[in-house]
Amino acid sequence: MDMFMPEMDGPEATRLIRRHIDVQGRPQPRVIAMTANALEGAREACLAAGMDDYLAKPVRLQDLLAMLAKWFTVSQSHPV
Repeated sequence: MDMFMPEMDGPEATRLIRRHIDVQGRPQPRVIAMTANALEGAREACLAAGMDDYLAKPVRLQDLLAMLAKWFTVSQSHPV
C-alpha cells in the first residue's frame, strides 16, 4: 500500500478495506506499506492505521522477498 496517493492516502484506504472486509466476514488481507517516508514514526503510523508491516522505498528485492515470505505461504493463499 502506498502511503500517498492522489484520491486517498494509504492509512485511509487501509481503514476502509479493513471495515469493508469485516462487514463481509471474510479473512483480512495483508496490507504492507511501501513508502518513501522513512522518518521516525512512519512505521508506527502505518501499523496504527491497520497495516500489517512496512517497507521503506527504495525497496531492495531481498527485502521485498523476505517480507513476502514473512507474511505469505502457499497454504495461506486465497483469492483477494
